[in-house]
Amino acid sequence: MKLPESQAAVLRAASANDARSIDQLADETGHKPETVTGAAFELESAGLVSVEEATDETVTLTDEAREYLDDRLPEVRLYEAAMDAGADAETVQMGRVIGQSGLEGPQVDIALSNYARKGYGTIESGEITADPDADPESDAEADALAALDAAESVEDDAVLEQLERRGLAELSESTVRSVTLTDEGVTAMMEGVETAETVGQLTPEMLTSGEWRDVEFAEYNVEADAENIDGGKTHILRQTANRVKDTLVGMGFEEMEGPHADAEFWINDCLFMPQDHPARTHWDQFALENPREIGELPDDLVARVEDAHRNGVGEDGDGYHSPWTEEVARGIDLRGHTTSLSMRYLSGHEVGELEPPQRFFSVEKVYRNDTLDPTHLLEFYQIEGWVMAEDLSVRDLMGTFEEFYAQFGITDIEFKPHYNPYTEPSFELFGTHPTTGEMVEIGNSGMFREEVLSPLGVECDVMAWGLALERLLMLMYGFEDIRDVHGTLCDLELLRETEVLH
Repeated sequence: MKLPESQAAVLRAASANDARSIDQLADETGHKPETVTGAAFELESAGLVSVEEATDETVTLTDEAREYLDDRLPEVRLYEAAMDAGADAETVQMGRVIGQSGLEGPQVDIALSNYARKGYGTIESGEITADPDADPESDAEADALAALDAAESVEDDAVLEQLERRGLAELSESTVRSVTLTDEGVTAMMEGVETAETVGQLTPEMLTSGEWRDVEFAEYNVEADAENIDGGKTHILRQTANRVKDTLVGMGFEEMEGPHADAEFWINDCLFMPQDHPARTHWDQFALENPREIGELPDDLVARVEDAHRNGVGEDGDGYHSPWTEEVARGIDLRGHTTSLSMRYLSGHEVGELEPPQRFFSVEKVYRNDTLDPTHLLEFYQIEGWVMAEDLSVRDLMGTFEEFYAQFGITDIEFKPHYNPYTEPSFELFGTHPTTGEMVEIGNSGMFREEVLSPLGVECDVMAWGLALERLLMLMYGFEDIRDVHGTLCDLELLRETEVLH
């Protein structure tokens, strides 16, 4: 029997009694593993060998995991610091506990996101408690890291998956093939196997000389393994943001742009939010140290906004009777909502005075000091929008939402009355999660109050909203944890495989 050189070599190296792996055959024959694999498949097609496949799973610890093996998991360190601070008896300020724990940078967020999940205690409104009955010495994830470091197996798949989600372990699967001679293969070996001279590639020289007529070409194996290459693609969140922009432009809206770090004046004061409002503390906002204050603000607008805060607007206006200083208004924060852009545009500061009717929107990132959970992140995208026109009503606002969400296949929007310092009436929007069936809050909206519009010089109605792009993504695709698609713990395989919805 005549066989191509690679097939003849594999057949001679194979055994009828012991299965030989592809790597073993490659070492023995001197051929590359992919060449041996192709030859084995060809021999299997001829009935000379059998090829068995098995899946081999390997778990590799990341550098971050090895750091935690020495210093302990961030949530364990946070728990120990909380216990030392007496958080098992009464609530303690979270900043104090974080300082005592020695956690810095990303480790703080990691500790906060896993602390409550593991039952170590609670974190709420900037305060922390510790459960005295928790046992960090029996932390399943820490035990799994120690076992993997010792080259021991971990049987709990849920713990392994959690380690992978946290980027502490890399799970990889590979196909291991083994080759065994069949009876036909043994017979062929006994009868004798010769190496046939074959050519694997047709060259221009062979064509011009006519040599191609006299050579034997190797068969091309279309079933041979090839390297898996993942190409780049637009993130599903960016794809959805682009769809939102196209939809709103199609509804007659223009896009707004503006700074991510802005003065509290534009972020909060123009929205008639009192300067002692809890949401304006460092527990909810991120303040900048350099620069600490904005350079310029329009003096006449600052005066009108201050007057609205102190005295209200109109004959029945009363104001807040709370402290108000321009120094606070000049402080620079990362914006907690993109309504700061709306204030810039409505006031005429950004693009000049606007005459009704007008429609504007933005799909931009905002930043809040929230506790991380399946529906909250420290930074996320907000769909800001407003309409300026005469005689607008809540019904116009609801109709706009129904038309907008219908473009994404969402037709079960529900509304709930709500309170905002800057809109009256106000209401929240909810949609049904396609997987869990639960109602998910997807936005906040209302009609801007006179105390907001009058200082801005706007004399007609303005309806406005802030919708969560990530929540829209959850309703469209059925994602249950937004951290799977956004942030440092995102599921790359999920992002690669998710199809775009149109």
